[in-house]
Amino acid sequence: MIIGLVTAVAASVCYGTGSVLQAVGTRRSAREETAARGAAAGSTEHGGPSLASTAKAAVTWEFIVGTVLDLIGFGLGALAARLLPLFLSQTIISANLVITALLSIKLLGLRLKQLEWISIAVLCGALVMLAAAAGPEGGHHAAMAFHWWLLIGSVVLIAGGSLLVRRLGRGAAIVAGLLSGLGFGALGVGVRILNGVQPFDLGQLLGDPALYAILVGGIGGMYLHTVALQVGSVNGATAALVVGETVVPGAIGVLWLGDTSKDGLGWLAVLGFLVAVVSAVGVAYFGQSEAEEHGAQPKLPEPAGH
Repeated sequence: MIIGLVTAVAASVCYGTGSVLQAVGTRRSAREETAARGAAAGSTEHGGPSLASTAKAAVTWEFIVGTVLDLIGFGLGALAARLLPLFLSQTIISANLVITALLSIKLLGLRLKQLEWISIAVLCGALVMLAAAAGPEGGHHAAMAFHWWLLIGSVVLIAGGSLLVRRLGRGAAIVAGLLSGLGFGALGVGVRILNGVQPFDLGQLLGDPALYAILVGGIGGMYLHTVALQVGSVNGATAALVVGETVVPGAIGVLWLGDTSKDGLGWLAVLGFLVAVVSAVGVAYFGQSEAEEHGAQPKLPEPAGH
């Protein structure tokens, strides 16, 4: 349990730092493209970012460093998903929202509203409740049909979500963040049930549909999160991601994988889970309204001397 908690917290720090660095990269790329080609550069007919503009954002050094941190966070999060109940591991990892909020003040020049701070504080309290109530994790086995449904669901989610986000254009931040969270949630479930891990069996591993659900959910989730960062508030997009990667995996862990709370503390686990989701939604809502008031692309502070 202790090792799982430590790895989940470390994954949260990596993800939170990575999100802000990726936001810095996407905003710098957007400013440079706008300066070079005009305000409509890199946009689709619906006003959202084009695939080309998203690709350009992904090759900035800030975005690359952020992605490396995400990969480290993925490894730590995968270990946490094997050691903790999913409702606990995914919620702790989702606390990267706190790291994101704090770093966005320094690196993105954002000023958080009082209601955002309150929502973040409530989220931290919910995490304490979950940690206190969590019991041992359930099993790692699921029927092969479940593995296939996870893969099919991941493909439909990412493919359909990508088309929807492109249609929504500039208003896609919260939807893209939520869908990216669901993709990362599928990744967490896939890691939990992946065959061929203990003991290691390469043939069984490569033949498991859950492995490909992990790849689809991870890569697709990263693309959708990048789009969310391009068109909206980093805190709002990350909070929407929190909801997606927490609710569904947590429910799956309890309903199908045997995750439980400590005896007599089931009510505390349910309360902590619900409060965590509601507070994350609050941060998403207030953060997105702030982005709309100041424009979808918050400006980076100008270097000293300009």
